[in-house]
Amino acid sequence: MADSDIQTAVARALEDSPDRNFTETVDLAINLRDLDLNEPSNRVDESIVLPSGTGQETRIVVIAEGETAVRAEEAADEVLSGDDVADLDDDEAKDMADETDFFIAEESMMQDIARHLGTILGPRGKMPDPLAPDDDVVETVNRLKSTVQLRSGDRRTFHTLVGAEDMDTEDIGDNIDVILRRLHADLEKGPQNIDAVYVKTTMGPSVEVA
Repeated sequence: MADSDIQTAVARALEDSPDRNFTETVDLAINLRDLDLNEPSNRVDESIVLPSGTGQETRIVVIAEGETAVRAEEAADEVLSGDDVADLDDDEAKDMADETDFFIAEESMMQDIARHLGTILGPRGKMPDPLAPDDDVVETVNRLKSTVQLRSGDRRTFHTLVGAEDMDTEDIGDNIDVILRRLHADLEKGPQNIDAVYVKTTMGPSVEVA
């Protein structure tokens, strides 16, 4: 359960959001301090499973063969074979990369994927999650549907999705709590490396999370 300060900030952000004819996302803006982000080891680069989910559709592509590909059809948005990957031209690959949130691929195919798609997926931070022979592909897809990426790059301020405006305040608060706990654990000086945190809807004003 998130603390009352987080819940209060989320409630205010939702209340202050202007009415729109679409469901807005709820985002977290995190400002870092006292970190040299020119040093890659100091940058934030995390995948976090949100306990309450993202409230959004997450598009996942699985690259696999045989039984794994058949199983993946149950849960993934698209399943590609090795031949499918090899046949993609650059424009098709770029479009697919931009439209897809996560890629999963059998470990044995990772080398070929790197050769065909590495220059496109790599810079976007979307190289596939490798799937070991004993991994359950359906379970992996379902887990990634509730996953967000935290990436600061060399910027002191970065954003991440924490939910949607039609979710319960408590659920969004729990998602924020998990993200902040992970950051506190992973940053060199923990909470002291965080200057400020704000929550907002897509079009709404920012509300500081105390």
